Amino acid sequence: MAAKSSLVNMAVCLTAVCLVCAAILGVTYAVTKEPIDNAALAEAQASIAKVLPQGEAISEEKSADVEGILGYYVQTAADGSVSAYAVKTVTGGFGGPVTLMVGVLPDGTVYNTSVLSHAETPGLGAKCTEENSHFREQWKGFKGKLAVTKDGGDIDAITASTITSRAYTKAVAQAVALVAGFSGEETDAASGASVNNKEEQDNG
Repeated sequence: MAAKSSLVNMAVCLTAVCLVCAAILGVTYAVTKEPIDNAALAEAQASIAKVLPQGEAISEEKSADVEGILGYYVQTAADGSVSAYAVKTVTGGFGGPVTLMVGVLPDGTVYNTSVLSHAETPGLGAKCTEENSHFREQWKGFKGKLAVTKDGGDIDAITASTITSRAYTKAVAQAVALVAGFSGEETDAASGASVNNKEEQDNG
C-alpha cells in the first residue's frame, strides 16, 4: 500500500507542477505578446523606410505564393496609384539564409535594399551589411542585368565573397520578378546565377 500511495502522490504532484507551469507560461505569453508584436512591427516599418520613397501610405504586409518571398508591402501615392513595393525575400547564402527587404518601383527599378538577417562570414560575406559600401550603393536606383559581373551581369561582387554576392543578387531578382508579375511585364530577373554550397574565393 505504501508503494501505491507514493505513486499516486507523485502523479498528483507532477500534475500540479505541470498546471502551474502552464499557467505561468500562459500569463507570460499574454503579457509579452503585445510588446513583441509592436517591436516586430517597428522593425518592419524601419526596414521599409530604408528601401522606399518617403511620405506615402504603406499597406499591411501581404503574402505571396512565390518561392523565396516572405511577404510584401504596397506603397500608394495620394491619387491611389502604386508608387513602389517593399518585398521581403530570402535566399541561401554561404553561412545560411540571407533575408532582405527590397524596394522596387513599378517599372522594375530597384529603389534600395536592406539586410534583415544573415549568417555570412565576418569580414567577408558579412560586408553585405555595410550600407555605404560600393556593393550596397550600386543597388540604389539599379535597373540592369541581375547577376554578378563574373556571371555576365551588372553587379560588382564583394571581394572574396562571390557566393554571398550571388545570394544577395538572387534575393533582389526574386523581388523584381514578383513586382514584374504584378505589372504584367516580362523580366529575366529570376534567372540570376545559382548559389553554390561553399565559399568561392575571388582572386581579382
